[in-house]
Amino acid sequence: MLTMVGLTPAEDRSEIAFFDVETTIPFRVGQGYAILEFGSILVCPKKLVELKNYSVLVRPANLNLITPRSVKCNGIKREDVESALTFADIADTVYDILHGRIWAGHNILKFDCPRIREAFAEIGRDPPEPKGTIDSLALLTQRFGRRAGDMKMATLATYFGLGNQTHRSLDDVRMNFEVLKYCATVLFLESSLPDELIENSVTTTTPETSSRRRRTIKKSPLQSPTDQQTGENMTTIPILSFVSSAEAQTDPFDMSTLRNEIAPEVLQSDVPMEEEQNQQSETVASEGTGDQEGFMELDKISVSSIRATHVPLYDGSQTMKLQLFLGDRPLQLHCPRLKVRFGINGKFMDKAGRRRLNFVIDLYPSLCNVLQECDSAAQTISVDSGSGSDWNPLVIPMKGFLNCPTARIHIPTELNGDIDRYAAEIHQKEFSGATATQKLISSNPKAEEIESLLNPRTVLDAFLSLEPYDYQQRAGIRLVARKLVIH
Repeated sequence: MLTMVGLTPAEDRSEIAFFDVETTIPFRVGQGYAILEFGSILVCPKKLVELKNYSVLVRPANLNLITPRSVKCNGIKREDVESALTFADIADTVYDILHGRIWAGHNILKFDCPRIREAFAEIGRDPPEPKGTIDSLALLTQRFGRRAGDMKMATLATYFGLGNQTHRSLDDVRMNFEVLKYCATVLFLESSLPDELIENSVTTTTPETSSRRRRTIKKSPLQSPTDQQTGENMTTIPILSFVSSAEAQTDPFDMSTLRNEIAPEVLQSDVPMEEEQNQQSETVASEGTGDQEGFMELDKISVSSIRATHVPLYDGSQTMKLQLFLGDRPLQLHCPRLKVRFGINGKFMDKAGRRRLNFVIDLYPSLCNVLQECDSAAQTISVDSGSGSDWNPLVIPMKGFLNCPTARIHIPTELNGDIDRYAAEIHQKEFSGATATQKLISSNPKAEEIESLLNPRTVLDAFLSLEPYDYQQRAGIRLVARKLVIH
């Protein structure tokens, strides 16, 4: 079915293009996605009204990619698209809708934008390029906080009473637009309230709010997006924040001044902000890694020996967890001379109200190869076991740079005690002539200590465990720091 309303080639590219794609779901590693439906609306940025819309079903090159699993996700069956247009047939229209406009959608940076580029590459054409992008998942997580739950579109729609998500492109696009308007209205109204009332509102609607978070709201009502905010303090921040592209910006959407603020957010992974009860990412106490036993040097790792398998959790529950091995040994890595790309990000909270700390590092080729092999092995086992969760890649390309892969390292929190401390050893490397020694700074550092040490361009040695997770329809691997040696 093809629907076109008021859509003509336009010289004015000031409209915001909200769009969404529905796709097949890969059932083996390296298979890729096939677009089954494209839907978009063009929105006036001044009046926030829908101007034009377009939706179309798309016939994939291989109809066998439409499996029961993908039908369960979006309801699009093989017979629905057998007589539909191919992506090559609609490419001109899609290009005209998107090229040179600001793109908007929920989780588009990680999902919809790559699918568009892949679809154009498959037909041998250059993809459309945005003037900028608005990813409402990252935006609302940062500005609206966790008051609406897991920040999925269905959850946000339920929160505002907008009905059920259909997982059809045009419906989802319109729902996304309505959710943004509702969130903007709430934030606008909150901006005129006293801090005490905002504090009480956030406290009653966000289960993981802590006294630390409330102190932050009182002390820093004017935090910028690069502050270590919790995502709940939005009293003076506008609802629309743009991720700039490499192209020059023109009014009224000049986003060049926001590049430094947004770069870390582009790399923010979809790792769940609230962990599954049995997830093994947290530790009861620091186990001490000073002897470096069990951590493997990269030059001694053969990627062909990396494997993933399910092992039992020894807690009496008969639950299985995914674990990575090198041969018959649990895989843990010693990674020397890593460079910090972005310092500590601590916007989200764990169940105990402690900040989740993580930072981004650049990857050199040998480490990148090992992590990609781990990702592939774990994803294969995850898919084979029947998981329907979206897989978050461990290696993150650096937007705007070629051959500059990055990854995010997490600092584990402690489960016991009321003090805001973390279960990772921090050492300082000291040199005396040709001799290097390590001085223990802290075995259970505070957040402030970690933040002061892990700044951009800091060089460090990291002792890392790799912890697969599968929670709330998101799966992947986290790099967890057990010991950090600061140069």
